[in-house]
Amino acid sequence: MDVTKIFGTNVFNDEVMRKWLPKDTYDELKKTIENEMHLPEAVADVVANAMKDWAIEKGATHYTHWFQPLTGSTAEKHDSFISPTPQGGVVMEFSGKQLAKGESDASSFPSGGLRATFEARGYTAWDYTSPAFLKEDAAGDVTLCIPTAFCSYTSEALDKKTPLLRSMSAVSKQAIRVLRVLGNKTVKKVTANIGAEQEYFLVDKKFFAERLDLIVAGRTLFGAPAPKGQEMEDHYFGQIKDRVAEFMKDLDKELWKLGVAATIKHNEVAPSQFEMAPIFTSANIAADHNQLVMETLQKVAIRRGLVCLLHEKPYARVNGSGKHTNWSLSTDDGTNLLEPGKTPHENAQFLLFICALISAVDRHADIIRRSAANSGNDHRLGGHEAPPAIISVFMGEELTEILETIAKGEKAKSKASTTLEVGVDTLPALPKDNADRNRTSPFAFTGNKFEFRMVPSSASISRPCIVLNTIVAEALDEIATRLEKAEDIHKETAYIIRDTMKEHGRIIFNGNNYSDEWKTEAEKRGLPNISSTVEAMKTFPEEKSVGLFQKYKVLSKGEMCARYEIYLGQYYKQINIEANAALDMVKSLYIPAIIHYTRELADAIGKLVAVSASADVQRDLLSKVSTHLESAYRNTQKLESEREKAFKITDSLKCSEAFRDKVLATMADLREDIDMLETLIPRKLWPVPTYADLLFKL
Repeated sequence: MDVTKIFGTNVFNDEVMRKWLPKDTYDELKKTIENEMHLPEAVADVVANAMKDWAIEKGATHYTHWFQPLTGSTAEKHDSFISPTPQGGVVMEFSGKQLAKGESDASSFPSGGLRATFEARGYTAWDYTSPAFLKEDAAGDVTLCIPTAFCSYTSEALDKKTPLLRSMSAVSKQAIRVLRVLGNKTVKKVTANIGAEQEYFLVDKKFFAERLDLIVAGRTLFGAPAPKGQEMEDHYFGQIKDRVAEFMKDLDKELWKLGVAATIKHNEVAPSQFEMAPIFTSANIAADHNQLVMETLQKVAIRRGLVCLLHEKPYARVNGSGKHTNWSLSTDDGTNLLEPGKTPHENAQFLLFICALISAVDRHADIIRRSAANSGNDHRLGGHEAPPAIISVFMGEELTEILETIAKGEKAKSKASTTLEVGVDTLPALPKDNADRNRTSPFAFTGNKFEFRMVPSSASISRPCIVLNTIVAEALDEIATRLEKAEDIHKETAYIIRDTMKEHGRIIFNGNNYSDEWKTEAEKRGLPNISSTVEAMKTFPEEKSVGLFQKYKVLSKGEMCARYEIYLGQYYKQINIEANAALDMVKSLYIPAIIHYTRELADAIGKLVAVSASADVQRDLLSKVSTHLESAYRNTQKLESEREKAFKITDSLKCSEAFRDKVLATMADLREDIDMLETLIPRKLWPVPTYADLLFKL
């Protein structure tokens, strides 16, 4: 397989545009993209026609405005290129108007009260900063996919792309202000870049089909531990099985065709858990690409007789899955603003942007936590190598010491350098890898980027990116304002570092985030410990949160309130689905199987007694099984009652609290009974595949 020949073959990228567009149209489109201007209709017509001809040559018959509603997945409505002729035939047409704007029925997508159900009109608008691409389905049909934003008739954002683009604009504007004060007069744009690592599990399709919980909830609601878990530490980076290798090869090929630069693949820590990671790209394209990654993972898995599980915690007692989201800022001339430099100016610039991150994360730790909150992540965070719910920043001992020393007004030194004084002396480079990596930190500086390790594996990366861009925009705004008013920029830079460390240095923690000591220390520092999605969502309507996103024109108050309702609704609806699945499995599978076994034991006891033989073992087993069966039956009845009561609550917050505190707790009690019974019942009578089947039979 020649990667260079297949990479991007299904993408309307720059190379394709150069080939298919007239030079003046290409130049106009590039200028529009680079300067984020409105595309003239005449130019759009030429682009649309070329895009259509290219797609048809590749086998496409339909196009779709591909968008990302607030469901967390993607959406698409396919329209054909055909247009009838007076002679009764058809021609293939696609206009600039069709390319730039579409109308979709918005009534069945989450709106959080932004519009009534009967107000169905919604619009999709072409995002020309993210290239169009072709998708092939199992039937061989090819569809031209045009990345778009999605909004209501009254212009409220009903998607994740719109606020992401707004947040990218906000952070770019404020970063440029800082750079201008520092003497950079040429930069026109600063881009937030993302590299999103994706963890996932694979399971054999035949076993998946026998587990209702996996089918409807994405995670196992029951399951006794397998004889072996991850305690031998032999799966991480281990030899990849042939079946999995074939899947990964197909995955790479499909992603490369879509222009996703997938570079890394390996076994993860838990059995049957894996990871892939792409090269960095702009946050907008990275978000689109990650949605394609998740979709392609599932599509290729099915093709190989497998199912890909993207849930944050599909199995108890082993590692869950996250999506480590690596974030950085770069200028349009290719400078990474989080890269330590070689000159006084670069060092000052680097330290100012580091200070922006420190202050932003400390000030808005609750909002960052909210950006990574969903019901699946509640099962994952805080255990088996997942970061805890407490937000902190890892900087490394040396960089922390440099910041603290400058804050004291003293001359700082790096380990391999002479005196380091911001903006004055000629300096050697600040060390890029100034510390070992800290895998326990939820937000870690890793040399030239920050790694946010709390993001859920099944979620869009847009939410955390929107938050990071916006809170950093606010911090850079404050820094720029101080620098613009300063008489001596070098002195003001030192003062900014001093004030940042004094007011926000508490957020820096370079130790073991898993330890109980850190929880105690974090509480002393006044850092929030938001343990559940429900608590995290409470920050949505707060004045501080609403004001922040309004100020930088990322989300309006109405859009914020809508997301509050939508995400709470997703939370309790997911748990309701899980409760229904648990009840179905217990009543239709587990209890009948257990009753069947108790009959066998009772018959055996009767026969042994009839011949005056000992039946102590059978009686002991029957007693144990019956005890747990009775408990499971009581908890089944309790779960039915608690689920019904919770679902009748009309207030979204109170409903979510009831599902968290009552329904989930009862589900846990019921699981304890069923999992114990699994260890007592003969394997041939157990009605579903076990953890040993699911985790070790790929």
